[in-house]
Amino acid sequence: MRAASIRTVGIVGRTAASGPDGRIAAACREIAAAAADCGATASVEPALASAVPGLPKVDLSVDSVDLVVSLGGDGTLLRAARLLFGRNIPVLGINLGSLGFLTSVSADGIPEAMRSVLRGDFFLERRRTLAAEIRDPQGVSRRNFTVLNDAVVHKAGAAQVVHLGLWVGPRGEEEEIGSFSGDGVILSTPTGSTAYSLSAGGPIIVPELNCFLVTPIMPHTLALRPLLVPGGEEIAVTSLDRREPLLLTVDGQEGGTVRHGDRVVVRMGTFRVPLVRLSGHSFFATLRRKLSWAVRSADGG
Repeated sequence: MRAASIRTVGIVGRTAASGPDGRIAAACREIAAAAADCGATASVEPALASAVPGLPKVDLSVDSVDLVVSLGGDGTLLRAARLLFGRNIPVLGINLGSLGFLTSVSADGIPEAMRSVLRGDFFLERRRTLAAEIRDPQGVSRRNFTVLNDAVVHKAGAAQVVHLGLWVGPRGEEEEIGSFSGDGVILSTPTGSTAYSLSAGGPIIVPELNCFLVTPIMPHTLALRPLLVPGGEEIAVTSLDRREPLLLTVDGQEGGTVRHGDRVVVRMGTFRVPLVRLSGHSFFATLRRKLSWAVRSADGG
C-alpha cells in the first residue's frame, strides 16, 4: 500500500466506565501529530472525544477511513475489526494492555510506527474469518455472525456440565463426529488458535492455513482432543439435554441464545481482516517475543 493511499485515520480505544485514561489520550495526540506531519488527518470514535477534544469524531460503523488504529489490547482490536467487517479497511493495533498478541506496536513506538505506515512501509496479513449462525430445529437461520477469533458454545451463569453433539458436513449429508460432556466447545480461526483455544489445550496454527479448530473445553474424558478441520467443511454443534439454553459467544463480545434443538453451524467465512504489520513483526517473531515459544534460555539450553 502506498503512502498516498492513506489520507484519513480513524482511532478506536479502550475505555472504562469513567472514560478513556491518560495513556489513550496521549496516544491519540501522537497519532494525530504523526498523521499531520505526513499530510493525513486523524479522527476518534465518539467514546474518545472527551479525552481529546481537539480531534474530530468519526462513527466507524458507517463512516469510511483509509486506516483504523486500535488503542488497547486484543479485545479492542477485535472490536475495531467487527466495526469494519466487509469493508477491507486495514487495522493497526497498538498495545496498551498486557499481552496484545494481535497488536503490532508498543506504546513507546507510536510516532515511528505511524510514520512507517503513512510512508507505505508495511505489509498486510489478511486473516481468515468464520461464518457462524444459529439455526432453529427446522434449519432456519435465527442469527448470523462473522468471527475473527472464535465462536464459543457454553453454559450461562453457574458452572455446569453441558452435553454437546458435533457433526461435520452440510445439512442432510452430515456425519456425526461424536458427543461429549464438558464446559463447552471453542470453534476458532487460525488467528484465534492463540487465544482461548490455546489456554484450553489447543494447538497454535499458522494464520495462512485454510482450516479451523474445534477445541473441547474441559471435556470429561481423556480420549477427546482438539480437532483440526479443513476450510471447506462445515461443523454443527447441538445441545443434547433439555435444561437451560446455552450461549454462543463470538470474539468474546457478543452472541446469542442456543435453545434445545438449535444448531450452531460454523464454516470458513469469505471475508478476511487486513491487519497491518511492520518490518520484523512476522507471526513467528510474535510467537517468540510474546509467548516465548522455542526461545533458548540464557545458558543456551
